[in-house]
Amino acid sequence: MPSRQTLTIVIAAFNEEASLPEMHRRLRAVLDGLDADTSVLYVDDGSRDGTWQVLQSLASDDPRVQLLRLARNFGKELALTAGLDHVDADAALVIDADGQDPPELIPQFVARWREGFDVVYGTRTQRDGESWLKRFTAAAFYRVMSRLSHTPIPPDTGDFRLMSRPVLDALRQLRERQRFMKGLFTWVGFRQVSLPYQRAPRLAGGSKFNYWRLWNLALEGITSFSTVPLRLATYVGLLTALGAFGWGLWIVARTVLWGDPVEGWPSLMTVVLFLGGIQLVALGIVGEYLGRLYLEVKQRPLYLVSEAKLPR
Repeated sequence: MPSRQTLTIVIAAFNEEASLPEMHRRLRAVLDGLDADTSVLYVDDGSRDGTWQVLQSLASDDPRVQLLRLARNFGKELALTAGLDHVDADAALVIDADGQDPPELIPQFVARWREGFDVVYGTRTQRDGESWLKRFTAAAFYRVMSRLSHTPIPPDTGDFRLMSRPVLDALRQLRERQRFMKGLFTWVGFRQVSLPYQRAPRLAGGSKFNYWRLWNLALEGITSFSTVPLRLATYVGLLTALGAFGWGLWIVARTVLWGDPVEGWPSLMTVVLFLGGIQLVALGIVGEYLGRLYLEVKQRPLYLVSEAKLPR
């Protein structure tokens, strides 16, 4: 690989006006010392604070800054998709706007890329500034995904990663609406390598991902890359049906042999409610997959751009 390549840093921002100035100051210092032609593409994901004004100010001070403003809040996964779709460079590096992923590690990512790796992803060895519950649920999610999905998703790995041009071209072919980017980054394959690092606390503000949004993201990941829940619902339904059939045979045999006074209201209600609950759970799992099919067949655009400042 030639010593000098082009690299674009992609940053999706939603209500990050407080952290962006310091984040860009650190990023600018790193890029100034990097042996590559660099640019920074900020994607404003429909922010409701002064994020867009801050980004415009950064662009006026730094000619390397490019801007995309989405028409509304489409979510981080689609904001990243919009940014990666507009990258015209030899490689792109995705990093969060809150400063938890240290931009000072970018030279190490570039070094591994120049060794021949197509994807260099950051693996968190420590997650400072996060509660024990969030660390526990994140670790549990990655472990569950590794068992349910045929696509091996690296544990404790977020969106902080560098991708080469072939990987970006491959990602552009994946236009599914319900997107779990961590899975898509892995699914495309190519030569991938981990870069361990310690994640820092946020520069300012709080996380936009509350536990409800994290739960929905987990559902996206599981239903996008695994059909195990559907198979599990089938097995649970089959075992429940066999159990109910056996219980019915026992009731018939007991009645024939010993008779049966009119009793059993509690046991009857218990069985009915149990079977009804199993059926509703199975229907809910099927509904999750059916809802995703419904969104896919409408073929709406993944995102809409309202304003842009890009190189001509």
